[in-house]
Amino acid sequence: MSGHSKWATTKRHKAAVDAKRGKIFSVISKEITLAARDSGKDAEFNPRLRTLITKAKQANMPADNIDRAIKKGTGELGGVIIEELLYEGYAPGGVGLMVEVTTDNKNRSASEVRSTFSKGGGNLAGAGALAFNFKRKGQFLVSREKIDEDTITELALENDAEDIISEKEHYEVICETSEYDSLADAFEKAGITAESSELAYLPNNVVPITDEGVARKIFKLIDALEELEDVKSVHGNYDIEDTLLQKIIS
Repeated sequence: MSGHSKWATTKRHKAAVDAKRGKIFSVISKEITLAARDSGKDAEFNPRLRTLITKAKQANMPADNIDRAIKKGTGELGGVIIEELLYEGYAPGGVGLMVEVTTDNKNRSASEVRSTFSKGGGNLAGAGALAFNFKRKGQFLVSREKIDEDTITELALENDAEDIISEKEHYEVICETSEYDSLADAFEKAGITAESSELAYLPNNVVPITDEGVARKIFKLIDALEELEDVKSVHGNYDIEDTLLQKIIS
C-alpha cells in the first residue's frame, strides 16, 4: 500500500493492540525462534535476533516468553518445526495482497488463508502471480512528533537508508533488507520508536480505490487475514484517497 495508507491503517490497528496482544506475542515469538535457529542465540552476533528482541520489549512481551522462543530456536526445548510461507491473492477491486505466514502446520495455514480470501470476496492466487509487482524492503514509519526532518534524514542516510519520504504526520524510511537491522539499531540507540517497523512487500504500482464500498471490503478482508493465528503481516498494492481513508478508519 502507499505510505499514507500504511500510516493511517497502522494508527487504526494500534487502537486495538491490547485486544490482539496474544496474537502479537505469538507472531514475534515465532520470528525469534526462526532467527535463533538460523543464526544462533547470541544477540550480539545475531542482528536479526537483536532487532526482534527490541520489538518484543516494545510490545511489552515478558522476558520468559522471549527466552523460551530463543531456546525453541536453538533446540534446547525441542518441539515443533516453524516455517515461513508466503501466500499471494486478490482482494475486491483487483487489489493484490501478499500474506506472510509463520506456522507449525502449513496445511492448516493454507486452508485458513484460502477460506478467508473466499469469504472476503477475493481469491488465493498461485505462487509468483503477484510477486513481480512488489519489492522486498525494510520500512519504518516514524511520527513527526518524535523527531525533526533534518535529524531523521541525517540518521537515515548515515545508516544507508534508500529513501526518506516526508508526509504530513510522519516520515517513511525505506532501506534494503540487508540494512534493516542496522537501521533499526540506529533508531533504538537514538531513542526513537517507530510506529511501524518491518520487512515489507512494497508495491511497484498501486491500484487507486475511490469507491467506499470496495475500500471497506478490502479492509474487512485484511482484518480477517490478520486475525488468523499464523499470519504475520499483510501487504497490498492499493492506494485510497485521504478523505475516503479517514472516513473509513474513523
